[in-house]
Amino acid sequence: MAFIYLIIAIIAEVIATSAMKASNGFTVLAPSLLTIAGYALAIYCLSLTMKSIPVGITYALWSGAGIVLVSLVGFFYYKQHLDFAALIGLAFMISGILIIHVFSKSIEI
Repeated sequence: MAFIYLIIAIIAEVIATSAMKASNGFTVLAPSLLTIAGYALAIYCLSLTMKSIPVGITYALWSGAGIVLVSLVGFFYYKQHLDFAALIGLAFMISGILIIHVFSKSIEI
């Protein structure tokens, strides 16, 4: 169940961060409310995840996956450019997430 909560937390954070961009500095109501609700759900699900997975591993997976996914939203939805250095950095994050998920004994539940 911890990984389900973690996935929900990641998705909620990506939606909240993407909505924050659309909120235009919290001047547009609907995206502002979506930002607040998304972060509230993300933090709640993170707290449930941390009952079973260590805090450092939870945060590494949540933040790393969130950064990669928000970067993809920025690229595809907001038409933001990702240069070569950004792509290399994102590839390292994906590698780190995979290494933790596949090889770490810290996440065995």
